[in-house]
Amino acid sequence: MKAIRGLLILLLAVYMNALFAADQGVDFVDLKDGDVVTSPFKVKFAVAGMSVAPAGDTTLNTGHHHLLINAEGIAAGQVVPADERHIHFGKGQTETLVTLPSGQYTLTLQFANGLHQSYGEMMRKSIHVIVK
Repeated sequence: MKAIRGLLILLLAVYMNALFAADQGVDFVDLKDGDVVTSPFKVKFAVAGMSVAPAGDTTLNTGHHHLLINAEGIAAGQVVPADERHIHFGKGQTETLVTLPSGQYTLTLQFANGLHQSYGEMMRKSIHVIVK
């Protein structure tokens, strides 16, 4: 029954999101593609067209951020894994301090609902950074 409820919530969210897709998205606040940073560095998240809510809150058009490091984006409806490459901000955080060794990285901001189910491509943004 819980699985069916979760699926119904997701389907409704996907439908509603399609109606408002032009005004929705996520972005990095202070970082842009190609930036060179020194570790540790601050990453701030922004969301438009939805509200940030903690994990577990299944209110329509809410969710929380996930930072993916050198990981592929998560398809709509799929649960975002929880590991060192998929960092969850389930308390509703909108910034973090990231420590990475020197190198080139793809950072992806992925917004997901209260059940950690990705909103997909329309609520995802990737940038490349170089850590010195």
